[in-house]
Amino acid sequence: MYGMVDKEFIRKRHFVDGWSIHELSKKCKISRQSVRKMLEDVEVPKYRLTKPRPRRAMERWIPVIEAWIQEEEHFPKKQHYVSSRIYERLQEEYGEEFTAAESTVRYWVRRIRNRPKEAFVPLAADAGELAEADFGRVVVRIKGKETDVHMFVIRLRNSGVIFAHAFSTEKIEAFLEGHRLAFEWFGGVPHDVRYDNPKTAVTKILAGPMRDEHSLLSSLRAHYLFDSDFCRPGEPHEKGGVEHGVGFVRRHVCVPVPDVPDLATFNAMLLAWCEKERNKRWTKWEQERSALRPLPVHPHLCVTTRPVVVNKLCLVSFDHNRYSVPSIYVGKTLTLRSHAEEIELLDRGRVVATHIRCHERKQTFLQLEHYLPVLAYKPHAATHAAVVRQLPEVYQRIRVRMTNSRPDGYKDFVAILLLHQTFAAKDILNAISEIGPDVVTAEQIRKHLFQSEASPAMQVPDELKMYRLARQNPARYDSLVKGVIH
Repeated sequence: MYGMVDKEFIRKRHFVDGWSIHELSKKCKISRQSVRKMLEDVEVPKYRLTKPRPRRAMERWIPVIEAWIQEEEHFPKKQHYVSSRIYERLQEEYGEEFTAAESTVRYWVRRIRNRPKEAFVPLAADAGELAEADFGRVVVRIKGKETDVHMFVIRLRNSGVIFAHAFSTEKIEAFLEGHRLAFEWFGGVPHDVRYDNPKTAVTKILAGPMRDEHSLLSSLRAHYLFDSDFCRPGEPHEKGGVEHGVGFVRRHVCVPVPDVPDLATFNAMLLAWCEKERNKRWTKWEQERSALRPLPVHPHLCVTTRPVVVNKLCLVSFDHNRYSVPSIYVGKTLTLRSHAEEIELLDRGRVVATHIRCHERKQTFLQLEHYLPVLAYKPHAATHAAVVRQLPEVYQRIRVRMTNSRPDGYKDFVAILLLHQTFAAKDILNAISEIGPDVVTAEQIRKHLFQSEASPAMQVPDELKMYRLARQNPARYDSLVKGVIH
């Protein structure tokens, strides 16, 4: 199977440089059929490592040591770190995770302390040549609660135009989605995008500029036909434009702390601010926009997928949480497609359930419609069903009233729940409110909704009212069998 790097080379030579399929086949010594497949297919090749890639013993700990040494600038001069104390602290705080020798720690402490002050060179780029991308964390008050959100920022180096979008996480799906949204807002794709070395994009740092990239980043690059560039480890200033850009957005949009009902509202604020800032740079922006590469016909599908099995409780597990699916899929294997803020469950390519993605742990998310077929033949389960207990308080009042009215009163309550198979939940709630939760029944709700404008889809159009079905008489059956018509 061909690799993503080969595919990326072939796609760029064809779509960017105009090489023909025959020319690619001849120069790359690959059949024309394989070249066509690479041009049509942008998915990630599937492969597995036979053994884990080796990693340096100190790779994880060097940034920790650097951070501690920077902290000592605020300490009294006689209370600065010595190498042995850093070694002891690493052992105390990280236990068995830390396996390096004390001599290795001394070597790196000496090397970090003797590092000369670095000179910097101003950076520039031609129109459309370079963008810089990074994540930054900001605090937003959502429904009155202070919440950490992760802001993806990408800045075009030539014009200085900035795009920002907030996510609940920095996971790979958000990283990919941030690029897609940015490219669509720019109306084109820069030739290169420069990054720090985020774990979502880089699986291993190799010598010099070489990196082992996440396969999904390679897939994104192959789709949008841009190149990636990475800063040296621990040198984020090499993309200082976007480092400054994250702070610039944070100071101008997030001071004072925004108070919003949801993340979508905050993103609308960010987008309005980005558009205002772009208008200030309109002349340079027009020059940069004309130099961007065109967007592909179809957007990149910024998701990860995996198979999941539906358990007997109509639940699937994903990322330490559980989500419900329709009861008919119990015991079956579905495909879970995870977006940055949403998950979808698919059966043979058809979406059968959608949930807002939770980034906490040990949470369960239930949807009433997934359990209605089960409650129809197991009505007694409604008295203690978790999916029922999460319904609005008015439903709990009706449940208690009906189950206490007589031994099988739960059947009356289930009859109300089953109305959700036909009518919208908001219309049912409105009907309950108008009739009164202390007297309402399923039949009353049904009549109210058929007579009300709350469910226009259930109304009979005027042009059909002239057609009426005659009441059928079962007694005519015997006459018809005998060949006699009354």
